[in-house]
Amino acid sequence: MKIGKKHALGENLLYLLVWSAIILVPVLNSQMLSELHVNLDEAWIVWRQIIPYVVIFLIHNHLIAPRYLLKKRYALYLLSNVIFVTIVFVIIDFYQMNIGHVSLYGSFTNHEVYWNILFALFMNGTNGGIKLLYQSLLDEQQMLRLKEENLRAEMTSLKYQINPHFFMNTLNNIHALIDIDTEAAKSAVIDLSKMMRYVLYDSEREMISLSADLQFLRNYIELMRIRYTDHVQITIDAPQTLPEKVAIPPLLLIVFVENAFKHGVSYNHPSYIHISLFYADKKLTAIISNSRNPQPTSPTRQGGIGLENVRKRLDLLYGPHGYSLDICQEEERYTVKLVIPTLHA
Repeated sequence: MKIGKKHALGENLLYLLVWSAIILVPVLNSQMLSELHVNLDEAWIVWRQIIPYVVIFLIHNHLIAPRYLLKKRYALYLLSNVIFVTIVFVIIDFYQMNIGHVSLYGSFTNHEVYWNILFALFMNGTNGGIKLLYQSLLDEQQMLRLKEENLRAEMTSLKYQINPHFFMNTLNNIHALIDIDTEAAKSAVIDLSKMMRYVLYDSEREMISLSADLQFLRNYIELMRIRYTDHVQITIDAPQTLPEKVAIPPLLLIVFVENAFKHGVSYNHPSYIHISLFYADKKLTAIISNSRNPQPTSPTRQGGIGLENVRKRLDLLYGPHGYSLDICQEEERYTVKLVIPTLHA
């Protein structure tokens, strides 16, 4: 059921309970209860006196308040409300004084017509206050839902940070590898297909098992090894077995690893990438360090858009103080340390 329908149902149920209590007042009157049976004639007299208020309430609740009050046309609301209530009781007063002999005054007062007008205006004001309260609750929930949807959309866009050129370059490398090492090429194709399946299907979940995400990193690293010779040292230190229910957001660590490969490897100088992952006390600690070969034109090249986006995603996931991200830039070394809480899926 939609939020608007739930609020309308709750509001109408409140009105039903209030009017049911008002209608039952004559039946539950102590004088009537002292008799063997309820005197319906006396109850009907009171019910006839309530009828004008019921009509005023229904018209105000379904016509005047939605058309003017909820649309913030307050001047027209007050004017139409006063004119409508005044006309109703002037007509009733005229009818009773000149035509009919049945009392149609309000059940809570048998005084002059202006008392009935004031009481009806008070009733409409209460009705308007309730409608504004429910409208405020509805607006707040809709804003929360819209914010949630925007965050979900933003999370989805921030999640896919793998450079699309990676897949193209990997395919080219596999193509070149086919003539050199057929078995290695076959293995690379399997690793690439596993990565594609993970990106396209498994990463759609809000949380993924830590072991699955680590396997994705291992597949990524094995494919990256194809591109580099032995002068690039690549190591990954991670637990071989992890509890299957330990979960983290998918595609979170890959941004740091990809940046390490993108900016930490040089074809002209010995380079290294060291990746260490630790799990303890329901927290995952990831330390990614790589050699640093500063570019004369871009000395801070490694802290680019990718890291800004992943920091934004971390803020959305855990809040500004729910995680730890430390980046240390030395002359020849670049280190990222990330500590995030884990969940049990």
